[in-house]
Amino acid sequence: MPGPLTGITVLDLSRILAGPWATQLLADYGAEVIKLEKPGEGDDTRRWGPPYLKDAEGRDTAESAYYLCANRGKRSLSLDFTRPEARSVLLELVRRADVLVENYKLGGLAKYGLDYQSLKAVNPRLVYCSITGYGQTGPEAAKPGYDAVIQGMGGLMSLTGVPDGEPGAGPQKVGVAVVDLLTGLYAATAILAALRHRDASGEGQYIDLALFDTQLACLANQATNYLVGGVVPSRQGTAHPNIVPYQAFECADGHLMLAVGNDGQFARAAAVLGRPEWAGDARYAENASRVTNRRELVGNIAEILATAPKRHWLEAFVAAGVPASPINDLAEAFAEPQGQARGMRIALDHPQAGQVELVANPVKFSATPVSYSAAPPLLGADTEALLAELGVKPETVSAWREGGVI
Repeated sequence: MPGPLTGITVLDLSRILAGPWATQLLADYGAEVIKLEKPGEGDDTRRWGPPYLKDAEGRDTAESAYYLCANRGKRSLSLDFTRPEARSVLLELVRRADVLVENYKLGGLAKYGLDYQSLKAVNPRLVYCSITGYGQTGPEAAKPGYDAVIQGMGGLMSLTGVPDGEPGAGPQKVGVAVVDLLTGLYAATAILAALRHRDASGEGQYIDLALFDTQLACLANQATNYLVGGVVPSRQGTAHPNIVPYQAFECADGHLMLAVGNDGQFARAAAVLGRPEWAGDARYAENASRVTNRRELVGNIAEILATAPKRHWLEAFVAAGVPASPINDLAEAFAEPQGQARGMRIALDHPQAGQVELVANPVKFSATPVSYSAAPPLLGADTEALLAELGVKPETVSAWREGGVI
């Protein structure tokens, strides 16, 4: 069944994660995504391993797991656009494209005539999305930006980690490149909004998207806590700044996550913990009071939970309608019956490995379900087919291959 973006063509000049994450999402929704890669090298993440995908004989291929996470459903065109002979090909792709996504440093494409103003003259309907570390303006605009650097500069690491004064205290990076991923999601939604505008007005537009801006925007309640309350938030480990109890606790044989979201849930949790009187205690009955008396209450809860195994507590909390969960590792998370029921693990045919396992798209459309057209492509896998579609003669293709243009 055609996806909701069937008929949309995306020219992907991005690398690493934020841009490829956005274009993979568009591919999942049915867009044709053409990934432009440098001959002989390709996306930087192809070399970000181990681990690498194993072939049928158990040997490492050149396909890193990192690259595989963000590039399914695309066609790989290996073309050196810095070469004059390749320019006509790229411009023809631009004429046919609806969207272009790139994440070169400030001004990096302008010297090749591939900036928005140049390409707008070629295709006025083009939606052009630039993803950089700090955006197209401001004193830091020319600096490269990587996720970990932005997590530090944008404040996220100041909120993540064990509080000062406790064992293991200090700022921590989030365990995945969350700024890249969030920027990719913002990019995809911005592109869809711009396409809607294009369809209504006939005009494309330029999207300037920065990792740093995204990081600040996604601080959400923590940012607003600071802007409204005037107090700089601090690290609280797994705890929530505005809700108590809402954090990890150690049981007799491991940890669980307890997430009490309202006063009714707290009353039921107190009953499970054998302290039903807490629901009527002025120190704990309402969330604001629980936040004020956080240290005392959390200490009391921790003392009780440590007396029994986590399965005992999880079963009791679930039966009482109190949100709680085990703290799984990835093997346990993928083994969860819920994830299996939701189809969150997929397998796609792969020319070297036979099959590659990937994480599914979480979106469930009722009328246009997500389809997975292809595994992440080998470097240049679609070069000759794409050039043929553009009318490039076979003898030219051969000459370009010998000359390193493709």
